[in-house]
Amino acid sequence: MRHVRKRTGLSRPALRSLRRLQLIKATIDSIAKRGFADTTLANVADGAGLSRGIVNFHFTNKETLLNETLQYLAEEYRSVWQRALSRAGPSPADRLYAMVMADFDSLVYNRKKIAVWYAFFGESKSRPTYLALCGQRDREHHRVLQDLCQQLLDVTRNNSLDADLIATGLSAITDGLWLDRLLDPRAQTKERARATVLSYLASVFPQHHARLQLFADSKSA
Repeated sequence: MRHVRKRTGLSRPALRSLRRLQLIKATIDSIAKRGFADTTLANVADGAGLSRGIVNFHFTNKETLLNETLQYLAEEYRSVWQRALSRAGPSPADRLYAMVMADFDSLVYNRKKIAVWYAFFGESKSRPTYLALCGQRDREHHRVLQDLCQQLLDVTRNNSLDADLIATGLSAITDGLWLDRLLDPRAQTKERARATVLSYLASVFPQHHARLQLFADSKSA
């Protein structure tokens, strides 16, 4: 380990973080390629280009590695939509658009990541840790979506629509588009997915359609 640190120039904590990240990324690759059941510590180590003893040093067992992989994905997804919000303007329309479009950011809207998310979803019913992590991610995301939808309804003084239902509809559309991307990536492009969500937003918030479209054009320019 001392010789490795000398070659890389990294401190012990930095090298430890690097190795853990390598193993987590190799786990993502393995799940996307082989599925949950056939992912082993051995093929994760091979995929990361590290010794199998390194895996056991950083993760006591496969379950620990899988838990941290899901945590990594959840934090990555959260950082994507929070970064989008931080870059959006103060307008609720701009912020809502930025947030929902973040679901189609290249970092998360790709077949490998989507395949792994669905693999974890499939296991979550029998694994309380997975269910808790996925539920926490979804609840926070939904609360922010609902709040932005409510702000737009308040601006237009529209009491006939329910912000919670609108946010639920947005999430359902996104889930469907993610699945379409997994099944047929050439047909469900990022551009088509974003256009689909924009059409839904424009139908729900017609008063803000022009502003949403202007924001969309500015981001794609």
